Amino acid sequence: MDNMSGAETPFSNLGDHLRYVRTQSKQSLAEVSGAVEIEEGQLERIEAGLERPAEDILLLLISHFGVKDREAVQLWELAEYESDLPAEIKLDGANGKQMTLLLAIDVRTIYSDSLEVAVNPSGVTLQFGQAVGNSQTTPVARVGMSHQQAEMVVKTLQQALLQAKYGGKRLLPPSTEV
Repeated sequence: MDNMSGAETPFSNLGDHLRYVRTQSKQSLAEVSGAVEIEEGQLERIEAGLERPAEDILLLLISHFGVKDREAVQLWELAEYESDLPAEIKLDGANGKQMTLLLAIDVRTIYSDSLEVAVNPSGVTLQFGQAVGNSQTTPVARVGMSHQQAEMVVKTLQQALLQAKYGGKRLLPPSTEV
C-alpha cells in the first residue's frame, strides 16, 4: 500500500464535512443511517474518510440534511464526482459564474406529522411536514393540483379509508355517479 499522506483515508475531507453537517443538525449516526437506509457502520466509514458514498447515497445525504446549492456542489466535488451530475440543473449566477443545483430523486415513502393546505383560484397546494427538534416542522413534500383533481383526491382517500375500515364490506349503496 502507498505510504503517502491520506492514502488510508482518501476521502477524509468529505467525511469531515459530512460529520460536521450531521453534528450541526444534532443527529446521531443511527438517525442519519436510518433516514438514508444504509448501515450505521457504512456511514461511520464514510465519515472517517475510508469510503466514498455511492452517488445516490451522497444525494440522499445532501437531501436529508437540506444542504444548500454551493455546499452540495462542494460535497459532490469532495467525493470526486466531477461530472455527470444526476438531475443536474446549471444556472448562471451572480458575477457570471455558473451555479449548479442538484436534485435528488427519492422514491421512498415519507411519513408526515403535519399538513398545510393552501387554496387559491389556480388550485390547491398540500405541504406535508415532519416534526424536527423542539416543535419545529420541516417540509418534506409539497404537492400542487387543480381544484378538480383535489376533489378527486378527497373522494379517493375517503373511499380507501372506508375500504380499510370496513374490510370490503359494502355498507353504503353503490355510487350512482358516472
